[in-house]
Amino acid sequence: MSHQAFWFDDAMTDDKASATALKGKNCSDVAIVGGGFTGLWTGIKLKLARPDLRVTIVEKNLCGSGASGRNGGAMLTWSSKFPSLCRLYGLEEAIRLVKASEAGVGEIRDFCLSHGLEADIRVDGAFYTATNPSQLGGMSSMLQALSRHELNSWHRCSPEELKQKTGSEVHLEGHFSGAAGSLHPGKLVRGLRRIALKLGIEIHELSSVNSIDYGTSNRLNFDEGELICKSLVLATNAWMPELVPELRRSIILVSSDMVITEPVPESLASIGLNHGAAVIDSRTFVHYYRSTPDGRLMLGKGGNTFSFGNRVRNFFDEPSVYSSQLSDKLAWMFPGIRLPLARSWTGASDRSVTGMPFFGHLTGHNNVFYGLGYSGNGVVQSYLGGDILSSLVLGLDNPWTRSGLVTGPRGLFPVEPFRYLGANLVRNAIRYQERRQDQDLSVSGLVTAVASLAASAGKADH
Repeated sequence: MSHQAFWFDDAMTDDKASATALKGKNCSDVAIVGGGFTGLWTGIKLKLARPDLRVTIVEKNLCGSGASGRNGGAMLTWSSKFPSLCRLYGLEEAIRLVKASEAGVGEIRDFCLSHGLEADIRVDGAFYTATNPSQLGGMSSMLQALSRHELNSWHRCSPEELKQKTGSEVHLEGHFSGAAGSLHPGKLVRGLRRIALKLGIEIHELSSVNSIDYGTSNRLNFDEGELICKSLVLATNAWMPELVPELRRSIILVSSDMVITEPVPESLASIGLNHGAAVIDSRTFVHYYRSTPDGRLMLGKGGNTFSFGNRVRNFFDEPSVYSSQLSDKLAWMFPGIRLPLARSWTGASDRSVTGMPFFGHLTGHNNVFYGLGYSGNGVVQSYLGGDILSSLVLGLDNPWTRSGLVTGPRGLFPVEPFRYLGANLVRNAIRYQERRQDQDLSVSGLVTAVASLAASAGKADH
């Protein structure tokens, strides 16, 4: 595990010494591959529903060392994707998903409170803003659609409120929803691990799956052992293409890059950033920032470096090559205060064609389930993913197993090298377009057309 994963490293306690690799012959009712948010929530919800089940989680590194322990920690909902949800899954399911995601924010907070899990959760809302003239009015159609169905939790901010709450004058327009917030992702994922262990879930870290033999009983093969299970859940997200060939074209891997400052609580308080609300701009590959309870400022940007062949390469575990650009962005947003950087890091984001996660079972294997494709919006959504995957494992007939996230369109990216070349072409068009828009300059129709190809893939990491 890279020393650059700030949130994960910051959350590590003595339980690191308790990591044990899987050895010898083992059996379980349900095996879960992947010890991040999706795997842990799934295991916990299975165990709460069926305490008699023997559940085993295996993780190739340490629980939370992947995307779960290094994301931005923003608790965001699907309300901003309501038009896309309607198009993909129909109105009734879109309404249900928005409501479930907004309820999920409070449910995560309440779960942590009831289990004594301290994860710096602050349900202080979120601001979506415009930072150049071309972005003005960008939320109008979405807000109108939400309002028509009495789902609109957003209100338009006055210029004074926007400046006071975001701490910056660069935001030209903004909307606020209280159904959102932020948390410490490292503390949450390591806390979920401890709760899972208390519930009786077996966890084997430092246990990389070499191969899987599928069947009525599935066998997972490791360097020094094997695990036989009746049901298998694959929850490796960005690492899924390396494990499951069937899903290689269902996502594309791209970096999300982040920087965080040293603690500067007085400076942040002076500009109003002494709360836990997330601030997200309206770019295709968004900038997002928030403060932390100890007075740091975190800024991230998704959609930067694509990985050829969808392999999790070394650069995902290294300091961000975009740290200087992110530092410049901090200086642009907050010119009046000094914000010394503590470190930068990079994470792998698994983007789906639709911009939405998807769940199901492998072709021909009704006892092997998967969930992935969070597309940079996974803190709350992986909690709901636990509902979906646990329901699928238990064979339930409920709104989650009938959800469009299970039955709806998934889409496929082109084969290599066209996926990689196309992704970089679109990304570069978006970058050029947004640079021109920042200067209030016109953009050619060709560039606009190429940039628009990213629209279905949703917003970038937060």
